[in-house]
Amino acid sequence: MYLQNGSLAIRPATAKDAATLACWWNDGEIMAHAGFPNGIYTTAAEVARSLKTDTDWNRRLILELEGTAIGEMNYRTVADNTAEIGIKICDVCQREKGFGTQYLSMLITYLFDQGDYRKILLDTNLRNIRAQHVYEKIGFRRVAVHMNAWTDQLGVPQSYVDYELIREWFRQLRGCETKPADTEPCLYGLC
Repeated sequence: MYLQNGSLAIRPATAKDAATLACWWNDGEIMAHAGFPNGIYTTAAEVARSLKTDTDWNRRLILELEGTAIGEMNYRTVADNTAEIGIKICDVCQREKGFGTQYLSMLITYLFDQGDYRKILLDTNLRNIRAQHVYEKIGFRRVAVHMNAWTDQLGVPQSYVDYELIREWFRQLRGCETKPADTEPCLYGLC
């Protein structure tokens, strides 16, 4: 799997990415939204070992901008025809530029078109308003809010929001269901 849209690319994470991933995962600023304000205390060797377990149904991905890694995504099959995804733009200088929306659209299109997926799930911290806006703009619908469902490393109660996206919603929002195959591609050229 290698997805590209202009200067943006998504590719599988490899052992060569282990040091970068470990650095990001150990950075409390990057990981705070996931409940790890102190990072996760991992090593490049541990990350490299875990990457060996990736399959077509459970994969970690690297987000590149002009060939430079700026973040990560992942997807995993959680049930028949259902995947769960996650995304982090780890390079703080590349946040709030619209890249998250584009990367998500690229991966979602791939999963709906290449896989047997009909539904995609994700969750985010209730305080992560920026992410919620992006998810809803793409077509995800809020399914549930879990108040004070867990505590982070500092003992602070955290709440999160569950989202789901059905293949037909995504395609309709993009105008993909009604476009003939020989016309211009829809949003991001990804239908």
